[in-house]
This record gives sequence, structure tokens and C-alpha cells, in this order.
Amino acid sequence: MTVYDFTVKDGNGKDVLLRSYEGKVLLIVNTATGCGFTPQYAGLQRLYEDYQGRGLEILDFPCNQFAGQAPGTDIEIDSFCTSNYHTTFPRFAKVEVNGKNTSPLYRFLKAAQPGVLGSQRIKWNFTKFLVDKAGTVVARYGPDKKPEAIEAGIVGLL
Repeated sequence: MTVYDFTVKDGNGKDVLLRSYEGKVLLIVNTATGCGFTPQYAGLQRLYEDYQGRGLEILDFPCNQFAGQAPGTDIEIDSFCTSNYHTTFPRFAKVEVNGKNTSPLYRFLKAAQPGVLGSQRIKWNFTKFLVDKAGTVVARYGPDKKPEAIEAGIVGLL
């Protein structure tokens, strides 16, 4: 099984086959608009601008499970991100990353790359998963790891 075996919802509730990203390097991030890490959107956008032409896709999954820091509708979240951080990478419908309603994609990501001491819980917003061109999850980065700090890992996969 790979990341490409999953279907997710876009911000309008339509199904998106992740297979459509096959052959790309993916950075999958659970985000929030009201978090101390929200300024990472700027770094994510810079990575996207610098490397999309070489095969990078950043997939943004808003999540409101951490202190309610992603309030609003999917449309409101998209508007906030495009207005404040000029993001152009794909943004999907809100997901749950922990608990009984965890999105199947996130269940897969966490199992493929557990956190510290083997924990499969996502600890906070802006946890990042790096996926190679074959759809294999190759790295997990905590929220404190800024986008620019993982650039070399992305470039190595491109």
C-alpha cells in the first residue's frame, strides 16, 4: 500500500484520488490558521514555488483538533491562507488526525512513520510527512521543524 491508494476530499467536498500525484514528491501537512506555527505557511509556499516545477506537491490538510486552532469552514480557511500567505498549493477538507475518526490517510501516514518512541499520535499542528515519488512515506517532521529546515530532504528526493 502507498499514499496513492487513498482518496481524500477537497475543500468543496469532491473526491480527489491521490493517485493523481503519482510520480511526485509530496509534503503532507496538517495545518491550522490560528496556531503559533501558522507563519510556516510562508515557508511552505516558498518551497512550493521553488520546487513545484521539479515535481514537489504540498498537500495541506487543515485540522481543528488542537485547541480549536482551525476554526471556520474549508472555504474560510482557504480564503485566509490565500489572502494572508498567498498559498497556491492544494488544500483539502478538514480532517481528524487522531482518535476514532482519524482520516484513513493519516492512519496510514502515522503507521508508516511513527513519532518519538514509536508514538503514532500527531502531537500538534504542522506535523509534516515527506513522501517519495513511489508513494512511500520516508520521513516525519514535528511542528517545530520549519519548512526551510527540510528543504535538503525534499531536494534529495526530487
